Amino acid sequence: MFFRASKLIFLFVVLPALILPAFFLFAQEDLENTCALDNIEKQENILSREDYQKLLEKCQDYYEEESIRIEKDLTKTSQEKKTLQNQIYTLGNKIKNLDYQIYQSSLMIEDLSLQIEDTEVSIDKTSLGIEDSKEKLGNILRTIHKEDQKSIVEVFFEEDKLSDFFNDLVALEALNIESKELLENVKDLKYYLENQKVSLDGEKIGLEKTVSINSIQKKENANVKKEHEGLLKMTEAEYQKSLVEKEEAEIAAAEIAARIFKLVGVPDAPTFGEAISIAKLVTDRVEIRPAFLLAIISQESALGRNVGQCYITDAERGGGIYKSGKPVDRIIHYIRDLPPFLEITEKLGMDFTKTPVSCWIPNCINNSSFCGASVDNSGNINCYKSGYVPFGFGGAMGPAQFIPSTWVLFEDRVKSYTGSDIPNPWNIKDAFTASALYLYDLGASAQTRTSEANAASRYYGGSSSYARQVANRADCIQAFIDKGTMSSYCNGLIF
Repeated sequence: MFFRASKLIFLFVVLPALILPAFFLFAQEDLENTCALDNIEKQENILSREDYQKLLEKCQDYYEEESIRIEKDLTKTSQEKKTLQNQIYTLGNKIKNLDYQIYQSSLMIEDLSLQIEDTEVSIDKTSLGIEDSKEKLGNILRTIHKEDQKSIVEVFFEEDKLSDFFNDLVALEALNIESKELLENVKDLKYYLENQKVSLDGEKIGLEKTVSINSIQKKENANVKKEHEGLLKMTEAEYQKSLVEKEEAEIAAAEIAARIFKLVGVPDAPTFGEAISIAKLVTDRVEIRPAFLLAIISQESALGRNVGQCYITDAERGGGIYKSGKPVDRIIHYIRDLPPFLEITEKLGMDFTKTPVSCWIPNCINNSSFCGASVDNSGNINCYKSGYVPFGFGGAMGPAQFIPSTWVLFEDRVKSYTGSDIPNPWNIKDAFTASALYLYDLGASAQTRTSEANAASRYYGGSSSYARQVANRADCIQAFIDKGTMSSYCNGLIF
């Protein structure tokens, strides 16, 4: 009996304890392999649509966790002695981290594309439902109208029996009830359709922003790889010598930047030091951290140095030209953002054709897949694959890079804070205030790292990668505010 009990204990207690660690290890390794981009692409044709979307979300979480783990390691390494090997190791981890962020944003693009496709299908079904209800309602109303046109005499002569007349009355009453129900159904479907269209618009904006982040991540990754390759060719002595030279250059560069940095394309452009002062004045009233506000502006427009390289010349379709003079037939969303853009520039007395806005990032989409695009000398957009169509828009304005439809939501509040007669998205103080108000609404007033990360992510439409980039910039700007100098990394990042 004792041995039998011992066997049972082994089977139900000891054996699972031995198996579970191996299971978890296998699960982790399996997730690492499964979430490789080439493997995920294979799963699209194997899994159901629902399971495929669940996999995308699971892998997004996996890459997010891996990125956080690497960042913790980078923080630890940065506190160690600066040696060539440490720096090579750090840059290697940065490359891996950026790879993970690129994978994550690529999966988000795929997931958002599927959501857009689902919403569009749902919109089509709802529209068909509305048309079907309208047709049925029309038939009922025609029948009721036809019966209403008959006189009492006609009814009595037309019917063989008086009871038929009363049966028809009952039928008409039933039709009246059905017509009311159909009318309510049309109203409900229209309300649902409007919500679906709002949802679709939000999904498309999120996709546009994620595509933009993905492009930024790839450029940053290329720069880090270039620096990494350069260090691999150096000796320790050469690296230590370069560190001394860098430190001397950093102090000089920060001092120069504080004096002569200009916010190009913005009226009354301040120096970087003045920009910090303006941010402090704004955040005294709108209680968020000045360094965080400047980090957002830095991320959006390089602190105003790049308020847009495109000009809208077509007031109907939103096309125009690049700064170089090359035409492009797609800049701004001609339904959502072009009308408020024209209204804003008119109120400010600005020539909209000479007002810079952000350009469209050339991209094409086909269902859930993306490919690049090119614009020929006549401004025509060419997708690299047949069946693909252009996707996304530019049109963001000023240092805070608000799209016109969002800017108009903040105009009255900006006016009450700054006293501007007509809030101007290209004016530093107005732009900073609008951005600060938006970030305050998103929870940045708590001034914690978590609250700022959440606010930055939501500011951009839901992107943890964007939030991390903003946090890096905020650390750099805070260091400048506290010490008056910047590292070479920060100098390159901000200026």
